[in-house]
Amino acid sequence: MEEMKIKMQEVATPAIEAINIKKVYKLYDRPRDRIMEAFGLGGGKKCKLHYALNGVSMQIRKGETVGIIGTNGSGKSTILKIITGVLNPTEGEVHVEGRISALLELGAGFNMEYNGIENVYLNGTMMGFSNKEIDEKLPAILEFADIGDYINQPVKTYSSGMFVRLAFAVAINIEPEILIVDEALSVGDVFFQAKCYHKFEEFKKLGKTIIFVSHDLGSISKYCDRVYLLNKGELLGEGSPKEMIDAYKRVLVGQYEAPDLLEEGQEEAETLSARTSMGFNPETLEYGTKQAEILDFYVEDDRGVRTTAIMKGSEFTLHVKVRINEDLPAPIFAMSFKNPIGTEITGTNTMIEKAFLDPGKAGQVKEITYTQKMSLQGGEYLISLGVTGYNKDVFEVYHRLYDVMNITVVSDKNTVGYYDMDSVVKVTDV
Repeated sequence: MEEMKIKMQEVATPAIEAINIKKVYKLYDRPRDRIMEAFGLGGGKKCKLHYALNGVSMQIRKGETVGIIGTNGSGKSTILKIITGVLNPTEGEVHVEGRISALLELGAGFNMEYNGIENVYLNGTMMGFSNKEIDEKLPAILEFADIGDYINQPVKTYSSGMFVRLAFAVAINIEPEILIVDEALSVGDVFFQAKCYHKFEEFKKLGKTIIFVSHDLGSISKYCDRVYLLNKGELLGEGSPKEMIDAYKRVLVGQYEAPDLLEEGQEEAETLSARTSMGFNPETLEYGTKQAEILDFYVEDDRGVRTTAIMKGSEFTLHVKVRINEDLPAPIFAMSFKNPIGTEITGTNTMIEKAFLDPGKAGQVKEITYTQKMSLQGGEYLISLGVTGYNKDVFEVYHRLYDVMNITVVSDKNTVGYYDMDSVVKVTDV
């Protein structure tokens, strides 16, 4: 009973708690203004205040894998640097329970003149390990990094890929309780990335705490238990990967509206017959300028019957009806499939397929059909639809329906992964 209480306390104990973090930078138009202000000359402040973070609070529990997403300049790297002690906050507090190992910017914590081995010992010493302890960890670090004789060369001669291999190998082999990774894996090759993600899975099973910042939304969806969404130094939300990724996509096109800004009783703009379509999801995320509008959608099987269940290996057609409400230079009609946790599996649009590159005239109604063979494995999937376009060089979303309907793929043979390569397999005597 006492052991159960201790375990429950450990689960409830935050590994990291950031409370009302603010980070303010002073921006000056001219270098001389900084000097004049420092000496109290010229009268008044000559700077603008830039909030890299403005009142951000986070609580990350032990054993969680938490993602932080947002556009460039949203404050993701800043909050990580404050958590790791690289930066001090202007206001607020951070409490950390456990040994942190952080893989932030390339070069952080490395002496460019030292060779790889010397940097391993430098980093290990900074983490509080003795030379003897580092000696014991060195074989595992070298094996994971796998950069061969370059380990004896100055790191300033390394490619970005070799650099991140060594940095990640050091980060995961110093027995961290908390691992923080910021974008760095994106520079590694595909084989190294696969090895790193396998290590993430091992860490999760061991109950380690992981904070993961990446623009790879598929990885965020797959590995994270919760996600924080930042934008321009503000915390927009916190929730499941699927919820936050959908919100992030709205931020990208400038159509995010925080839930607390909606008036009580306010509803999304009225849609038409789409609300009654077979398989319609009442939790659909919907937004757009409505310069074009999705009116209806449905799926037909290979016999022309409307359905939400498709046999694997059969042909099916997704029908979408769209009304053009304003003259548009070249509307793009798109669809995609996701799995239930929000990972995009596949999708296409009329621009990629070169199926429609013409202007849209106000009042026109277009029917778009996507006909294909169902090669996805048996299971449940969500379909998303969209109408977008470019106004000169500006990307605009006219209407999007995320996860608007479900499709069940019925199969008596599931291979490995998301889809079936439809392999022809032969075994012969030799």
